[in-house]
Amino acid sequence: MKKLMFCFFLLSCTFTFAQDDVEVQGNTVTVREKAPIWPGCESSGNQKNCFDQKLMEHVKNNYKYPRNKDGEFVRGKVVVKMHIDEEGKTVITSVKGDQKLVIAAVENMLNKIPEMKPGTLAGKPVKISYTLPLNL
Repeated sequence: MKKLMFCFFLLSCTFTFAQDDVEVQGNTVTVREKAPIWPGCESSGNQKNCFDQKLMEHVKNNYKYPRNKDGEFVRGKVVVKMHIDEEGKTVITSVKGDQKLVIAAVENMLNKIPEMKPGTLAGKPVKISYTLPLNL
């Protein structure tokens, strides 16, 4: 029985090191979801923070404020629902707000998000969903 327990322990430790998103503690196995990796964040110590930072930089650098018929900038609030699919592509599921021009500008900006390494669950690519409130 001791040999069997030792083999189980050795096997589970090896599995833990092989899969960095699986954690074994006693009799409990925890499978962690890993966020998608934005291009340039591959070697970052905290890839989730890097993802968040790169997304905000993308918004800042690619959002173009629309103008109304009088040439004035149009501002507004939107809520974006999107996901990064199993192939690392961004899929926008909805953009809701009260200004049609702002919604169109946000959709245009989101379509420029680069393809990335997809998120994983237990080492397999999975769809990761996001809700992004923006006040532009």
